[in-house]
Amino acid sequence: MELENIVANTVLLKAREGGGGKRKGRSKKWKEILRFPHISQCTELGNSIERDYVSICEKQPIGRLLFRLYCETRPKLQRCIQLLDAMEDYEVTPDEKRKTRGDQIIKTFLSKQPLIFFLYFTCCRKAFNIDEWLKKETCGQVVHDYLSGAPFEDYQNSMYFDRLLQWKMLERQPITKDTFRQYRVLGKGGFGEVCACQVRATGKMYACKKLEKKRIKKRKGESMALNEKLILEKVNSRFVVSLAYAYETKDALCLVLTIMNGGDLKFHIYNMGTPGFEKDRVQFYAAQICCGLEHLHRECIVYRDLKPENILLDDNGHIRISDLGLAIKVPEGELIRGRVGTVGYMAPEVINNEKYGMSPDWWGLGCLIYEMTAGRSPFRARKERVKRDEVERRVQEEEEEYSDKFTEDTKAICRMLLTKDPKQRPGCQADRGAGVKAQPFFKNINFKRLEAGIVEPPFVPDPRAVYCKDVLDIEQFSTVKGVNLDQTDNDFYSKFSTGCVSIPWQNEMIETECFRDLNVFGPQGTRPPDLDWNQPPEPPRRSLLDRIFRRHVSEHTNACNNRTLAHSSTFWPVSSTSISPSISTPTICTTHTLTYSSSVFPPPIPQITP
Repeated sequence: MELENIVANTVLLKAREGGGGKRKGRSKKWKEILRFPHISQCTELGNSIERDYVSICEKQPIGRLLFRLYCETRPKLQRCIQLLDAMEDYEVTPDEKRKTRGDQIIKTFLSKQPLIFFLYFTCCRKAFNIDEWLKKETCGQVVHDYLSGAPFEDYQNSMYFDRLLQWKMLERQPITKDTFRQYRVLGKGGFGEVCACQVRATGKMYACKKLEKKRIKKRKGESMALNEKLILEKVNSRFVVSLAYAYETKDALCLVLTIMNGGDLKFHIYNMGTPGFEKDRVQFYAAQICCGLEHLHRECIVYRDLKPENILLDDNGHIRISDLGLAIKVPEGELIRGRVGTVGYMAPEVINNEKYGMSPDWWGLGCLIYEMTAGRSPFRARKERVKRDEVERRVQEEEEEYSDKFTEDTKAICRMLLTKDPKQRPGCQADRGAGVKAQPFFKNINFKRLEAGIVEPPFVPDPRAVYCKDVLDIEQFSTVKGVNLDQTDNDFYSKFSTGCVSIPWQNEMIETECFRDLNVFGPQGTRPPDLDWNQPPEPPRRSLLDRIFRRHVSEHTNACNNRTLAHSSTFWPVSSTSISPSISTPTICTTHTLTYSSSVFPPPIPQITP
């Protein structure tokens, strides 16, 4: 039993390391899988794609890189890109260095610029001070407004935009179970197992959350499953797990998500020495959770299930919010009602079945800060046996207790976030998440640098460890009986199984260096053959089995033609109904089709073992 777990972990670690070869986990056929279609095959996509500057040149990672490559071929546009990069750098510059960095940008980009840019930037400078002028929403917006005009129009007629169409065609390839290699089970979800998987073409690792079709139907969980998929698809945040693919197999619906190899916060709070964390670690995780909640709330999504088990660490020690099964979209300006969540972490307004907006999430953040500090949840001791009603009574009526582990600012933020009245809770007023970030507890956190991903985590997980239960300790699901699937189920599955999600897929191509390896143009910036409208597309390559089969058929045809000529030259009488039993003679039909005796022709096709 122990051997089985060791083998499963060893195979997983080998895959995480890229297989130890030069291909970094990619299939031998990765270039064939990601082979660009000829540009003439992208015409329909080119006619239907939304030609929006923000979507194509800012939001989509590959689109952004290709637009920048185009701008590098034109000095004026290249200066615009350099200015945008300088402003991004300014955004994350520490406060004590911002003035010096701002002066450098002014001197570099405003002293000797063409008149049109000088007028643009001068207008900005008259309206704002240097700090305001350099913000993305002021000067940056002016630059983007310029780029979205004539430069964007010209870009759409360039080979760089044609290359984007080729990438978008690859993005639309069908996704099946054969797209991935499957590895050990990592845990369990509500409808099935979660296992590690790897994309064959790129070598990137993911977590595959399987939702068994019959289990979904038995529990009437179709709307819940589809809701989670749609929310994951919508959110694009470095602090929330991303959905990269959605596909189906015969028995399951599959969500392919960001893999978090560092384990969950519950494991680290209770299984890595004394329960709880040092203050700097609590601050770091709480700040990242705060950013994740802000990103969800910006999309009008309330999470409703904040607890240590749902906060996962990646390889580098950054966290993401996971398991959005209870998340729900709240219509703008409205409130919802729903008694959902986990006992001990549900806010008083949820327990009382009152209407609420985003307030339960800020209560949950208070519970997490408390538990990470104290090494126990605020309303129930570790492993305390207590009924649900009693826990809910404590949440509604009792005040949490604070030990000497809590500093004054930690105690203050917990008390404010765990306020029973949601109207008095930070994050629930007009300033929303900004009110939480402004608390003294976060005074050492630079949120701009944190959101840019350039703050070093206080803890990095062991890359050689597998932070999950042993394979045999993960309880298996029982077989679902008495459930039959029909056409109405197929209609639901088609809504679910939509293939790649654009932004995560493009990020995958860039992170695994497939973009760098494949995004090659002709000498001196010319169009390669696959982007040349005047060259016909190459014929599709046949599989090895097909090539062998065609070669055998060709050889047999030639041999039979020679035999036919020999028969004709000796004037053998041939009948389609009478053949000498002693000789297996080919039958000559009026259509010149050769039929062979199975005892002589053709030789068996060799079996090809992949």
